[in-house]
Amino acid sequence: MVGSDIGIDLGTANVLVYIKGKGVVLREPSVVAFDRDTNKIKAIGEDARLMLGRTPGNIVAVRPLRQGVISDYTVTEKMLRYFIQKSCGKSRFRKPRISVCVPSGVTEVEKKAVEDATYEAGAREVAIIEEPIAAAIGAGIDISKPCGNMIVDIGGGTADIAVISLGGTVVSTSIKVAGDNFDDAIVRYMRKTHNLLIGERTAEEIKIKIGSAYQRPEVVTMDVRGRNLVTGLPKTITVTSDETLEALKEITSQIVEAVHSVLEKTPPELAADVSDRGIVLTGGGSLLYGLEELIEEKTGITTMTAEEPMTAVAVGTGKFVEFLAGKRDDD
Repeated sequence: MVGSDIGIDLGTANVLVYIKGKGVVLREPSVVAFDRDTNKIKAIGEDARLMLGRTPGNIVAVRPLRQGVISDYTVTEKMLRYFIQKSCGKSRFRKPRISVCVPSGVTEVEKKAVEDATYEAGAREVAIIEEPIAAAIGAGIDISKPCGNMIVDIGGGTADIAVISLGGTVVSTSIKVAGDNFDDAIVRYMRKTHNLLIGERTAEEIKIKIGSAYQRPEVVTMDVRGRNLVTGLPKTITVTSDETLEALKEITSQIVEAVHSVLEKTPPELAADVSDRGIVLTGGGSLLYGLEELIEEKTGITTMTAEEPMTAVAVGTGKFVEFLAGKRDDD
């Protein structure tokens, strides 16, 4: 039966769906817009993202996941159902087996919420997998071997850092500091330094185009439009990459700190493996310019970004079903 194995990367910022044999078939923002008056869902995914910060009073665009955890259960379930149907089509005879990944620091209750929502959305079987393991599989690392690999997965709501060996996590930490915090830091900086109020989407654009975690060889600039807080009128200013470096300093150093703390807790044999093999970055947040260099400078360990950092977790989650099936065969 086609499409019976699905991997879902249920992210704070984006949801990705991977189908065995087809690869990543869907990648949409985890945003849902609904009408407050009728409680009906207006749009899901990309259509809803375009509404963020631009809706009339009765329509609200919300993100049902906050920092990697379900904050609105019913909306999450509807969103999942929509994405599963969209990626598999309606003409399915049997329900799919779905593996969903969650940040490594979630509680049992939070895991249960994800599991229930996935069953409600139409799954036959649900496997919950931790994000760093999914990221490692997706980044092409053979996790079944007895040697240490360090993964730093920076998503929208959480950054998961783990040392993996023999298919399991040895040491890990999950911090609620990631892509969304980069955006918030930029919004705060613009308000404080330039008296300019900008929206979430503009902040994200600045982050993607000129955001820096490390000094760039050449300064890049970008024109930013927002509302002047003094006059209350729209205003355009030019922002430089050096300013974003300043704005993001605090957040990037929190991520480096977390990497450091995991390295401190790693058993010596595995720490030696990590120092040989390097640190692998995955997740959309790892695309921030200079993050590799920053981690490398602070830890002294070679750091590289996975080939497809955005889809690594989704691919890994999908392949994890196959990894489990293989394990079952061995048993």
